[in-house]
Amino acid sequence: MAVNLSAPRAADLLPVPGVRIGVAEAGVRKAGRKDLTVMLLEPGAAVAGVFTQNRFCAAPVQVCREHLKQGDIRALVINTGNANAGTGQDGLVRARATCIALARQLEVAPEQVLPFSTGVIMEPLPLERIEAGLPAALADAQPAHWLRAAEGIMTTDTVAKAFSATAVVGGAQVTVTGISKGAGMIRPNMATMLGFLATDARIAPGLLPALALELAEASFNRVTVDGDTSTNDSFVVIATQKAAHAPIASLDSADGRALKAAMLQVARQLAQAIVRDGEGATKFITVRVEGGRDAGECRQVAYAIAHSPLVKTAFFASDPNLGRILAAVGYAGIADLDPGRIDLFLDDVHVAVGGGRNPSYREEDGQRVMKQSEITVRVVLGRGQAADTVWTCDFSYDYVKINADYRS
Repeated sequence: MAVNLSAPRAADLLPVPGVRIGVAEAGVRKAGRKDLTVMLLEPGAAVAGVFTQNRFCAAPVQVCREHLKQGDIRALVINTGNANAGTGQDGLVRARATCIALARQLEVAPEQVLPFSTGVIMEPLPLERIEAGLPAALADAQPAHWLRAAEGIMTTDTVAKAFSATAVVGGAQVTVTGISKGAGMIRPNMATMLGFLATDARIAPGLLPALALELAEASFNRVTVDGDTSTNDSFVVIATQKAAHAPIASLDSADGRALKAAMLQVARQLAQAIVRDGEGATKFITVRVEGGRDAGECRQVAYAIAHSPLVKTAFFASDPNLGRILAAVGYAGIADLDPGRIDLFLDDVHVAVGGGRNPSYREEDGQRVMKQSEITVRVVLGRGQAADTVWTCDFSYDYVKINADYRS
């Protein structure tokens, strides 16, 4: 059960002018489920992406990187049930063939199509089922089908993930809508997730790669469920250029900042929804590290805490065995860290001061916080002024059950 995360409503998701979405049941892995999605873009849209840092990246990731270099993207095709990863040269052939099949239907070049896959690794992509399902997906294409798409890209997710926002840019209202999927095999750079974020804003195409990276760094690259970096992670940003304002020429301009704020709002909601829906999660945990010399070492400490199975299982049990957090801070890899300067807080409870137990700390206060469904861990390093935040969840029995049964 997702932690304080409700299923989105179609009425709350705003269509983005210049984008149409269609979903079909292609039987990629199982019959009777939405598993094939197409996003169709009108001419002139700008597209950029951020992808997994896993060297064993999936075939569609490789093809997406190649096609984005060409520019002028007109369509995206997404399948669930099969990751087309660990499939060697045959996987590349099948990913490219998927692009060719959709390109023929749309009368565009194959290089104008981006493919995405998610699901089981090391199994051949059932190309014939995808090709057979494309006409139905195309016939279903409508501007308002964002919720259908969010449902169509799910794997072990229990809740579809989709959000919208608006902003005023250059005196005109612009729309931002995004969807994502992911619940396990989640770690930054990037998480095993697919994320698609679209806006009708007019922005210089050359700015979009930097914008996509900046958004990813502040959202999807700040979440972890289990510390595993996937083979298929993809985060795509689309600007259809349909809004009625002058083109944004700088991300640091007033218009650029207004657009970034709206897009970051949606990206963070999508990223945090992945953690809230983490496989077997019962608690959503914010880990904030302050007082570092730079943001990098703050993240280093935060992830040591967020990745620790001992910390995560303690949170599941609501057991204030909080020495586990201090131990994680200590092995985070900060060579000259002074333990005598560290403070630890759980929400409003001051657990440790100067590297030792706070004399006024009572275990029942720690347990009170740990029984909550949402918890903030705050560590103060006492080394400088930098700070950073990551989001994670606990480890429950169900995490093991879900992943043990994933292929069944």
